[in-house]
Parts: sequence; structure tokens; C-alpha cells
Amino acid sequence: MKYQRLGKTEIKVSVICMGCWAIAGDRTWGPQRESDSIRAIETALDVGVNFFDTAEGYGNGYSEEVLGKALSHRRKDAVIATKVSSSHLSPEKLTWACENSLRRLKTDYIDLYQLHWPSRMVPIEETLEVIQKLKDEGKIRAIGVCNFGRRDLKEALAYSHIETDQLPYSLLWRSIEYEILPTCLENEVGILCYSPLAQGLLTGKFRSPEEVPDGRARTRHFSGQRPLARHGEKGAERETFAAIEEIRKISEELSVPMNELALGWLLSRKGVISVIAGARNAEQVRQNARAADLKLSSEVVDRLTEVTETLKEKLGPNPDMWQSESRIR
Repeated sequence: MKYQRLGKTEIKVSVICMGCWAIAGDRTWGPQRESDSIRAIETALDVGVNFFDTAEGYGNGYSEEVLGKALSHRRKDAVIATKVSSSHLSPEKLTWACENSLRRLKTDYIDLYQLHWPSRMVPIEETLEVIQKLKDEGKIRAIGVCNFGRRDLKEALAYSHIETDQLPYSLLWRSIEYEILPTCLENEVGILCYSPLAQGLLTGKFRSPEEVPDGRARTRHFSGQRPLARHGEKGAERETFAAIEEIRKISEELSVPMNELALGWLLSRKGVISVIAGARNAEQVRQNARAADLKLSSEVVDRLTEVTETLKEKLGPNPDMWQSESRIR
């Protein structure tokens, strides 16, 4: 396993992070046994993954509870990142939300406390003033954001240094490369990549849009006619699955599993600190961890970039996976 500094801090995190949304067992991922989740977390530590990402909104706090239970005897071995929901960013709610996360996680400090989404109701300076107080009190060690575009990130940086911006980034979702990635590099904000396997599309499990369950077909890759989609766009199903097939060919040619290839490509990108890969059992953890040791040649990286360029252009610079730009406004 390889490790990198978390932003400008002295905190060292594994380049593969275990994403803990899937262990919440919600409608996106389906039922989940707690024993499998705990074993996955223990296995992560055993194979060198020390970084865990969760949120108060995952299963209404259940993901945090399971993670806290699993790490209760190995807290010093782990780096915990969690997120506060946008509905809790007002000064009167933020401290309460943090205290609840600490309680569920069975810890007295959170390594990386992240704003899950920017708020259009609460001024960012009010939120960051409380966050800084929590940091001064030792309840959090570092400040991060998630889903912050160029404008939101620059506003936040005017009031505090932001160590990381957690963003959707994968071979099938490269929208951040237009504006957000350059802004992060310019301001020394590290990138944490979520949905690096595009909710299973880059595992090779699905060969057509029809095979993808509605809970995972909400993104702008898919037709806006899917039952749970909110974006109202035509989608990019043809381009998405054409790219998947090209990636599959490269995977077979190199005898490297698609998921490892996809994670390895992300780890080659400038500015990326860690890739957040979800896991529901111990074997998935081991598979994800192997990508940390994968060395891709520049030729392979360039080929993977090239075969996903058409999809990148189709989806455009809108970094929101679920909403069209017209609906965001």
C-alpha cells in the first residue's frame, strides 16, 4: 500500500480509501449484513488501507455507527473522514451534527470533517467559523469539502484553507477536468475521488444499460426517463457503454481486472490524493487494495484517456452527476 499526505497536513492516508456508503444498505446498494461490513473494515486495516470515508447521511447515521463499532479497538490505526449534510451547516446545527457523528463513530476526534454539499442558504463564512472552532477544540483535525465547484471552492478558500475537495471522478466521469481540477491544483487542494468505479459500471458487471438497476442508473450517463433520474437529459448511454467495451478490451489484453485498471488510471492523475472505493465485503476490499500496487505505463494511461474522451465531451463540464445545469440553476 502507498500513502500520501492529506493536503498540507501531516496526516498520512492510503491511496485507496474504503468508501462506507455501501455498508449503509440503502436502496442504491441493497440489503447488507453488518457482520460483512465489519469484516470488510477489519480486512481493510489488515491490507494497509487506513483511510475510511463515511457521512452522517449514509443510512441516517448507520454507516458511521458500523464504522465506529468496527474501529473501536483500532482507532489509532485509522483515519476517519465523515461529512456533515447541507441541512446542518448553520451555526446552531453544525456543532450538534458534529457531536452526533463523534458519538456514532465512538471517537473523540474526526480526522477529516467535510461539508457534504455547498449550501445556498447559509453563508460559507458562518459555516467555516464554526468548523474552525471545532478544529481549535480538537474535535476535528482537518477541513474538507465535497462537490464544491470552482465558484464554491474559491469562496471557501477566502475564509479557510481547504485540505481536500471530494469529487466524482472516474474514467467514465471526467467533468472535473474542465475547471475544478485546475482550480484545486492552483490552490493546493487535494482531490479525493468518489464513484471511481461509476457505481459498478467499471467492474465489467453490466454490459448494457438495461442490466443496470434503477438505483444505480440515476446519473447523467443514463436516460432521464429512468424512474429515479432527476436530470431530465437524454443521457449518454451509447457513449458510456462504448467506452466500457473499449476499457474491457484493454483489461483483457493486459490481464488486469477492469476495476484495478480504472483505479490505477485515477491514481496516475495529478492532484489525486486517494481514491474512495466502496466495499461490502472483505474480498472487494482486497481487490480494491491491489490497485495501489498497479503500475500502468504512460502508453496505457493515454489509451484509457483516449477511449473515454468522446464520453467526456458528451457529458461536458457540468460536474453534477445527477442534475442538468438548467435544473441546478
